[in-house]
Amino acid sequence: MPQITTLAELAPMTQMTTRDGTVLTVRAAFSEDEGVLADFFDKVSPEDRRFRFLTAIGHLEHAQLQPLTHVDHWRTESFVAFDATTGEIVASAMLACDPRMQTGEIAVSVRSDYRGRGVGWTMLDLLAAEADRRGLERVISIEDRDNHAAIELEREKGFEAHGLDGDPHLVLLEKRFA
Repeated sequence: MPQITTLAELAPMTQMTTRDGTVLTVRAAFSEDEGVLADFFDKVSPEDRRFRFLTAIGHLEHAQLQPLTHVDHWRTESFVAFDATTGEIVASAMLACDPRMQTGEIAVSVRSDYRGRGVGWTMLDLLAAEADRRGLERVISIEDRDNHAAIELEREKGFEAHGLDGDPHLVLLEKRFA
């Protein structure tokens, strides 16, 4: 059996086009991506980083990046999206499933200068397709109530909003699959 020696061999790439015509190259994230993800999150606005991690956070260190780069690629999957023209990372998306593979929690981050271009829509479509492929019953997203853009986007994508017991600052968005 041939030995896999390059990241390209480990991570097949998919091309996706956003609603504004931006072509993204998307693939699973691996440990080798820690540096590019650290640089990516430095280009995400401080408010968007807070919304993604639900806490104020500056530069992401190894401890915050490891869960994005060391995944089992089934129960948990982390994706990186690159602008196909520039090769720069523009988005990160994650699907983390419960042990029974019924519910997956999702999270998406988009680089500040790529917001409003359909990248978030495209990444949500990818996560929904992956959740469905894995046979999940539903996906959820936990959002800060002040993250109006994400909440509206997820509602447009068929998510229903629910209050989150015990925390008036968070909202749970849920999408069920048939």
